[in-house]
Amino acid sequence: MWIAKFKFKHDCIIGNRCEKFKITIQGVVFSVFKDKGRAVTSSLQYMAGRPSNMTDFVLDLKKDKNVIKLEQKGDMFFLLEKAQIKAVEFYTPKIIFVKPVLIDDKGYETWEIASWEKEEVSKFVNKVKKRIKNFELLKFNKINIDNVFFPKLMPDLTAKQKRAIELAIKEGYYKTPKKTDLRKLAKLTGVSLATYQQHIRVAEEKLIPNLLSYSK
Repeated sequence: MWIAKFKFKHDCIIGNRCEKFKITIQGVVFSVFKDKGRAVTSSLQYMAGRPSNMTDFVLDLKKDKNVIKLEQKGDMFFLLEKAQIKAVEFYTPKIIFVKPVLIDDKGYETWEIASWEKEEVSKFVNKVKKRIKNFELLKFNKINIDNVFFPKLMPDLTAKQKRAIELAIKEGYYKTPKKTDLRKLAKLTGVSLATYQQHIRVAEEKLIPNLLSYSK
């Protein structure tokens, strides 16, 4: 199987607001079709960031003229939108989305796609690169099937557990070497060290078995 990982930034109703409100999003596209020369997509998006920022993000997004439908439940929302240019419009049934699309808090989108046919991946990448300027190919190589990762849905974290794990990731707690420690993270969160340790321990307990596909 051939896989390509790439990132880009363009004029996008989601990416622009991720940068504006400093949140990140993981999204899965369900369908895409053309209507009057514009790409119409339906997708499910999962938000991560400060609760107040996510609220402002959704309120602002609802006002956009390119939003056809938006339904929110907690940190997730279903979106039906129209756009002049969408990378996903180049999708074919031979393309596999290896991971959800990640949009960071600077508005950059990171994609990982794959196919059994090298030509299909190459065609997809070249079409996106041709239509979108700020494009960077991060990798394009052949992989074994055991390197393809299909995660389960996010486990049921409380708001405090979710905030603890997101802050730890953002501040570099899981990097090698570590960029911060639990005491500093607790201070940023505004709770005691013991409380923060409890939140992150329980969050890790829920997340790690989920990522390794173990079940209770």
